[in-house]
Amino acid sequence: MTAEQELHADRTNSTFKSLRSLLPVVVVLALIALVPLFSPSNRFLSLAISAGINVIALYGLSVLFGQTGILSMGHAALVGVGAYAAAILARDFGIGFWLALPVAALASAVFAAIVGIPSLRVGGHHFVIMTFAFGQLLTIVLTNGGDYTGAATGLDLVGHVTLFGADMGDLTRYYLMVVAFVAAAAVASWAIINSSYGRTLRAIRENEKLAASLGINVGRHKIGAFVVSGIFAGISGVLLAYFLGHISPTQFSSFPSIYLALMVMIGGARLIEGPLAGGVLVAFLPEVLNLDPVQSRIVYGVCLIAVIMLLPDGLIGGIVRALRGVFAAKPGQETQERDARPSEARR
Repeated sequence: MTAEQELHADRTNSTFKSLRSLLPVVVVLALIALVPLFSPSNRFLSLAISAGINVIALYGLSVLFGQTGILSMGHAALVGVGAYAAAILARDFGIGFWLALPVAALASAVFAAIVGIPSLRVGGHHFVIMTFAFGQLLTIVLTNGGDYTGAATGLDLVGHVTLFGADMGDLTRYYLMVVAFVAAAAVASWAIINSSYGRTLRAIRENEKLAASLGINVGRHKIGAFVVSGIFAGISGVLLAYFLGHISPTQFSSFPSIYLALMVMIGGARLIEGPLAGGVLVAFLPEVLNLDPVQSRIVYGVCLIAVIMLLPDGLIGGIVRALRGVFAAKPGQETQERDARPSEARR
């Protein structure tokens, strides 16, 4: 086999492995899409829709945090930019869901770039504080925006989502549409992770100085990661605004951002399954355990501490590592198996 053929074979194997990593998410989403066949309650569908909308934002946060190593505590603010953009476009210009979607995503991306530019100068916990301040600042601006932003009471969003003439206002239809958006977000995130751009982001995460010495424009790629995360957040915001029909500044303040960071940390930011697992687990855990809001926050805090101390790669990363440990053959056992096999010379 020539060197060119070996290179081609290595690329083929790498592509196969990356596709195999996407398979569990596709299977889980296919099963989730079948949930309406079991006639679930409206409460279950509402929780599932909220979880799916969060998962879309989490896939953007996983690109920023999981691949680039930058933790943002203002991600909910970017979701809010998308939500308010959709509401204002619908109220003032009569623009519906499908046209508002790219405009809101672009608006969130622009705001993400504005926040990302200072990342050229600060990093670590300083940057976490800066993004936290951005979320608080946006809340103050929306609260004091008067009639334009609806002030503290927020804005109502009038109008339904239609797709090929069908009204998507029905919970089951909206649920299926959100599942489709989650699938698209998962595929987009997978494509970023397995692209050369994703490898560049991981190089920055592992050693920023070394990446810069190799000619990588670290600042530009950091801002790019913010812009990508902003696009995901903007789409999530539009879906949230049309689902709830009413938005207010408190929905996008500091605590929701911490909530999103908690989800992505618990699920695992570096694996494609992580945002999906984190979003579903955090959304349904209080329901399963019958917890009130105060109890659920305590449980979330305990879970976060446990994940940081015991599962640094998140819940999914810990499960994958445990499964590999169970199914991996012991070195001595592999040696015995090789010795027991007949050699080519004996055949």
